[in-house]
Amino acid sequence: MKIFETHAHYDDEQFDNDRSILLPQIIAGGVSPIINVGATMRGTYASVKMAEEYDDIYAAVGIHPSEYKDFNEETIGILRNLSKNPKVVAIGEIGLDYYWDKDESVQKFQREIFKRQIRLAKEVGLPIIVHSRDAAKDTFDIINEEAAAGLKGVVHCYSGSVEMAREYVKMGFYIGVGGVVTFKNAKTLVNVVEDIPLTSILLETDSPYMAPTPHRGERNDSSYLTLVAGRIAELKGTTAEEVVEITRNNAFLLFGKVPKDNE
Repeated sequence: MKIFETHAHYDDEQFDNDRSILLPQIIAGGVSPIINVGATMRGTYASVKMAEEYDDIYAAVGIHPSEYKDFNEETIGILRNLSKNPKVVAIGEIGLDYYWDKDESVQKFQREIFKRQIRLAKEVGLPIIVHSRDAAKDTFDIINEEAAAGLKGVVHCYSGSVEMAREYVKMGFYIGVGGVVTFKNAKTLVNVVEDIPLTSILLETDSPYMAPTPHRGERNDSSYLTLVAGRIAELKGTTAEEVVEITRNNAFLLFGKVPKDNE
């Protein structure tokens, strides 16, 4: 059973020297499909190009909250056109990040950009991939306002409370779990994984960032997803194979434009 990688950034410059070698190795090693997620417009274009080059790679298009300077009046139109590509399966990564930006005017602009990209996702019928850092309540409130209208998505690299995770699950959202779940200090995320159903979890790496133990601090890649699946299996009292199978099915349910294979 192949692992479905729902969040990677192989357009990142950390892969410039070996991308063409590494990606075929990862895919041959049992990771497929892979969703490469845009953050800037440059990254969005690169993600679409990569998806067109590799059968096993799909793209998400969007503007990361900390890249708000990339956003202008033309952006939504460009993202709308890109979303028509059959290999574009989500709008993301979008959301709020108050960790780097403390200025209220910037945070307000982030909220506006988030809402506009959510509306685009609803318009084109795609799920969203959500980034939220130090902005849990505002992120939840905005999604909660929109979820009743059929919005679906995943909260990437989830760092919120157990109680909030339960509310996201009630809304039909998924919780993205990556290398952080293997960290010794990841008590909150461990509690979340133990509490919510496996049918609400997606596997992700955020490559090249957030490599799992024992590779913490190194460049991350999707081959390390076996470590994430293994840790989740320990927490859920099941096998890594079952974690891979269920999270793979979850990903196909959310990212409906990704065709199912014959496994």
